[in-house]
Amino acid sequence: MGSGGSLLSFIIRRLLITVPLLLLISFGVFSLVLILPGNPALTLAGGVHSTPHEVALITRQLHLNEPFWKQYLRWLNGVIHGNLGESLFNPGVSVASGIATRFPVTLTLAVGGMLLSVLIGIPAGIIAGVRNGTARDRLVTVGSSLGVAIPDFWLALLLVILFAVDTHALPALGYVQWSTSPWQWFQHLILPWVALGIGGSATIARQVRGALIDTLDQDYMRTAVAKGLGPRVVIGKHALKNALSPAVTVIGIQFGYLLGGTLIIEQIFSLPGIGQYILQAISEKDLPVIQGVVLVTATAFVVINLIVDVIYGYLNPKIRLA
Repeated sequence: MGSGGSLLSFIIRRLLITVPLLLLISFGVFSLVLILPGNPALTLAGGVHSTPHEVALITRQLHLNEPFWKQYLRWLNGVIHGNLGESLFNPGVSVASGIATRFPVTLTLAVGGMLLSVLIGIPAGIIAGVRNGTARDRLVTVGSSLGVAIPDFWLALLLVILFAVDTHALPALGYVQWSTSPWQWFQHLILPWVALGIGGSATIARQVRGALIDTLDQDYMRTAVAKGLGPRVVIGKHALKNALSPAVTVIGIQFGYLLGGTLIIEQIFSLPGIGQYILQAISEKDLPVIQGVVLVTATAFVVINLIVDVIYGYLNPKIRLA
């Protein structure tokens, strides 16, 4: 009961920290309008080539004729109710609907890359950590070093050449909806998943290896071995729980990175995700779209870190008291 209450109070404390953090992020995102030089409406309308009508239209759309604090509160109220505004260059198309259409593609890409990272990284780290100093350990260490060093985009281009251009084993470009064909959906995402997952798996493997070596070197682990407990019990029940706790944080950070860093991969494989959406918005100076995408991505990152904190607190009771 005490442990459950402690975990509940830990979650409540984290939530209380998250709310003001999200408000601060929202203010920072809305303040993007301030970095535009001169009159924001004139800049967004196309600069010196814009007409007075276009400038006036954007001024009304963004309520730029009102005090800044009032603009922010109006925008924040809309955000709370799911209204992120409308695209300046696609009248009638809401930013929320544009994100809702593209975000599942980016989320699928990030989740698949993260799952691949975990499926490769954790077993590799365990093998290296348990067999410290052996050939397996050196192989994993070298492989993880290469995985960390190789850029995602370079690996993506190499995969396209090997599996799409040379062998035609997998499609290189495009995206197929799951509802259209689950198999084609899977085929089109294999290469992007691998391109994103290899680097993440290398980072996770290194983290798990180091944590497991440190854990196995602790006195209580030697005591467990001295009591006659088998390797499976010592490693599986005692060592892994402590060794995987730090890895949870790394996995959360990696997932946040994948969610916000798939832009180049989406461009290489022509995936209609958030990356292409915000690139187009930046080129058109479509401020509501830029604000909406940045806000959603930052919020997702904060939520992911909140979930990681809760999992970490569950695995390590000492953290709940911090």
